[in-house]
Amino acid sequence: AKCQCKVVARERKNCGYPGISATECKRIGCCFNASVPSVPWCYTPKPKKVKKICPNDPYNRINCGHPGIKPRECTRKGCCFRAHPAGVPWCFYHRVVEE
Repeated sequence: AKCQCKVVARERKNCGYPGISATECKRIGCCFNASVPSVPWCYTPKPKKVKKICPNDPYNRINCGHPGIKPRECTRKGCCFRAHPAGVPWCFYHRVVEE
């Protein structure tokens, strides 16, 4: 994502080699910006920002518990708990999404 390449010039960490092209730099998953002299032009992007969410669609839930698991036991395992609807897991794993 473009926002991952917004790194202050003095904080850039080299990701390529001298003379690397913009195309090759991007192909290996790095950012390229040749507008500032004396700093790496091919540099490591900022890490992606992610968050954990409990999926809304009950039919996409992935079971994290067992029949009869209590809400507290489920959340202690680090999972989501919703006691509805019937026929789907009530204790289920989070999904990780990019912010």
